[in-house]
Amino acid sequence: MSEEKKAPEAVEEKATPQVEAAEAQEVAVEEAPASDAKKESAKKSSAKSQQSPEDFNWEDFETKGFGEGYSKKKKEELSAMYEDTLNSIEEKQVIKATVVSVGERDVVLNIGYKSDGLVSASEFRDTPDLKVGDQIEVYIEEQENALGQLVLSRRKAKIVRAWELIQDALDNDKVIEGYVKRRTKGGLIVDIYGVESFLPGSQIDVKPIRDFDVFVGKKMEVKVVKINYTNDNVVVSHKVLIEKDLEQQKAEILENLEKGQVLEGVIKNMTNFGVFIDLGGVDGLLHITDISWGRINDPSEVLSLDEKVNVVVLDFDDDKKRISLGMKQLTEHPWDKLDASIEVGSKVKGTIVNVADYGAFLELLPGVEGLIHVSEMSWSQHLRNPQDFISIGDELEAVVLTLDREERKMSLGIKQLTEDPWTKSDVLTKYAVGTNHTGIVRNLTNFGLFIELEEGIDGLVHVSDLSWTKKIKHPSEFVKVGDELDVQVLELDIENRRLALGHKQLEENPWDTFETVFTPGSTHKCTVISKNDKGATLELPYGLEGVATNKHLKKEDGSNVEVGETLDFSVIEFSKDDKRIVMSHTNIHNPQAIEKPAKKKAGSGAGKVKMAPVEQATLGDLDALSALKAEMEDNTKKANEKKAAEAKKKAAKKEDAAEEAEESTEE
Repeated sequence: MSEEKKAPEAVEEKATPQVEAAEAQEVAVEEAPASDAKKESAKKSSAKSQQSPEDFNWEDFETKGFGEGYSKKKKEELSAMYEDTLNSIEEKQVIKATVVSVGERDVVLNIGYKSDGLVSASEFRDTPDLKVGDQIEVYIEEQENALGQLVLSRRKAKIVRAWELIQDALDNDKVIEGYVKRRTKGGLIVDIYGVESFLPGSQIDVKPIRDFDVFVGKKMEVKVVKINYTNDNVVVSHKVLIEKDLEQQKAEILENLEKGQVLEGVIKNMTNFGVFIDLGGVDGLLHITDISWGRINDPSEVLSLDEKVNVVVLDFDDDKKRISLGMKQLTEHPWDKLDASIEVGSKVKGTIVNVADYGAFLELLPGVEGLIHVSEMSWSQHLRNPQDFISIGDELEAVVLTLDREERKMSLGIKQLTEDPWTKSDVLTKYAVGTNHTGIVRNLTNFGLFIELEEGIDGLVHVSDLSWTKKIKHPSEFVKVGDELDVQVLELDIENRRLALGHKQLEENPWDTFETVFTPGSTHKCTVISKNDKGATLELPYGLEGVATNKHLKKEDGSNVEVGETLDFSVIEFSKDDKRIVMSHTNIHNPQAIEKPAKKKAGSGAGKVKMAPVEQATLGDLDALSALKAEMEDNTKKANEKKAAEAKKKAAKKEDAAEEAEESTEE
């Protein structure tokens, strides 16, 4: 030991472990029992310790590496024995694991790998009885994480296994049991193997389900019909399980089905056009028109869901498996109950059940209706909306116009309850020629307008009879539909039910007076209203219109008269029959330009008024015009009274003649 201390410092630092090991060996040899091998080893050790530092073999004291003390063959044997105790595993797979220990926070699992795995105890809440030695499936997330630990998951293993089972159920058409967790919009959420699947409301049963809540919290057998891995969506159906059982039942019902057969069914669905009835696996349609002989607006008025009803088979289609049903056919037709005394001309009472554009339907009995056409609602010739006269629910009286018991059709009328206004006894005197009336404008045409004096009495006012002075091209320029208008009877034709009316006749014809005012050569202030290629239209006093050709529109300075200017114009021509007045401004400042009228041939009637000396209209002329107008109004009034008196005498004679004829008939 003293020689080792004399070695260099660097050598001493490296050799210290080996020296300590050699010393430890010597101590161990001394304490161990004496044996030949040990004694020999002790001698070698003591001999080596007595060697000089230069002869010291450091390699004898170097520590061998792990496994270097084994031969190659021995290493292979040991390696094979070790590998037999380990399993070959891969990540992202599900394998069986054995519970090694169960703690409050973690569960230790052995999968036969070089290390055990830890899984949170929260993933075993569904297995409260878990104990050491139990076999469970786990999912290998990582063989070795950053900490060198094996990462396992039971939750993911359950999900992977569930999807495998779901796919297997879809591929092999298996029936699986699920648990209805809750309802959702349009269906139910069903738990199958821990995966939430969607059960549409239409796939719960063959008949519509109105209350989904009754299934919540219950188990239900279903079949997988669709899987969408992208959205992790599974669709299941319970209806397909029922349909298989119903197919055979449907075939039996359809095979024995006959027209006229009475069946019992349950109302499973209601629409606005009818109801669907379950006949025991086969659905039939009961149309709204076949529910009752009477008119109904909605099936819910007489039927309700889940109600049992008796129906008769009206028709069926084997190919399309459509069945038409009827319920009213099980009762007697109401037309057979119609009173035999009802005939054309009879008065009947009923209730309005429908109103259309062309008329209304009056129900006499449930299932017995008659049509009241809009033309039979009023004596007026102007068709209006039936809703202007009646509405649904009104109780009315009507007259039977036509009746066909075989075809079960009837037409009715309301206006027949009142007298035809054209056949009234006072129509001749009331609407005598010259009488004045006030009516309502009902229609406008290109040639005039129709006025209704009373219901059923209409008259025509020609466009030429609207105004004495204005040239009206269309009645809409003068009046509109719905306005009231005062008129005078010009012509009465009772046989053809025609009445000619006039509006301008209520006033005296002013053209008789205008003839004395607008004498040829007289001068008047006129305003140019419009111009065209031929001339201009002028506004004259008293609301009249006149015309002037282009050559009569020259001013004194040579320029032309423009629209809107008010100037003096001289009358060149006045025609009462044509209601035409021709004017000239040129004649005012150039009297020499006045054209002399052409000489008329002998025998020709009075045409245009001869030219008179040019003179201005005076106030005296206007006074004379007023006096003349008053005289004409008085004469017109007397003439009208005379005509009315004559019409009354004629009507009285007719009444006397009718009475005499009745008396002679009685005798």
